[in-house]
Amino acid sequence: MMTDLNLLPLFLAVAEKHNFRAAADRLGVTRSAVSQGIRRLEDIHGTALVMRTTRSVRLTEAGERLREALSSPLSEIATALEAIGAESRPSGILRIAATSIAEAFLSGPLLATFAAENPGVTVDITVTDEEGDIVSAGYDAGVRLGEVIEQDMITVAIGGEQCEAITAAPSYLEIHGTPLHPRELIHHRCIGWRPAPNVAPYRWEFVDGGVPFSLAIEPRITTNDLRLMLRTAVAGGGITLALEENIRPYVKTGELVPLLGDFLPTFPGFYLYFPQRRNMAPKLRALVDHVKRWK
Repeated sequence: MMTDLNLLPLFLAVAEKHNFRAAADRLGVTRSAVSQGIRRLEDIHGTALVMRTTRSVRLTEAGERLREALSSPLSEIATALEAIGAESRPSGILRIAATSIAEAFLSGPLLATFAAENPGVTVDITVTDEEGDIVSAGYDAGVRLGEVIEQDMITVAIGGEQCEAITAAPSYLEIHGTPLHPRELIHHRCIGWRPAPNVAPYRWEFVDGGVPFSLAIEPRITTNDLRLMLRTAVAGGGITLALEENIRPYVKTGELVPLLGDFLPTFPGFYLYFPQRRNMAPKLRALVDHVKRWK
């Protein structure tokens, strides 16, 4: 029996969302239609593709193989179909995965002006610090630091080089003193960042006399939320590390004091990135052009 190709996007939505209702919401159909479609696909091929419980949905080994085989071809087909009308105004949903620390991208003006210039495009942004395959996850593009982007991606710079900043509140420094060298941080209460649960806290990187080195700080407080880190530091909770542009507003108000500036190196900043395609969707092309003009 020949497979109904209309079932394949339905399967990919379930594979991405791991939830029948979420997949139904994404596709604009009922949960029952999703369930029946998956069952029909399984019956056609005589194998289970999805394991269902009352609380979760996960792919079987056969389902994983099918997801990997389908993700890239269907993405290319969707892009090619959108490109047919390349001369028309950009339209459709533009899905982007952005790291939480990309201040230049997430601060508001860049996205607000893009939305104003492209009324036919709906921008759907997921803010996440977990690294993954944006193609298989259903995103059109991502925003990350250049050093963690896969080499086979096309990149467009957003802003210039970045520099991290070590900072603390005046109230903390008054009680605990001011470190004069990064290695003195082991004697201080530090507030650290981690990208996800069960992942080691980010190592703090420095340079001394042109020689780079990093420290595995043991934070007293660890989180994946930049805002919580900064708020805790402002409250006198300890010394923290963030990008200079993220702490700049707090330094201007005097709520935080920059430390150890001579030991902090610069590094490549943030990039919009996306897979190489012969026919880029008009909605993505519009964003790429907008970012290039924004620099």
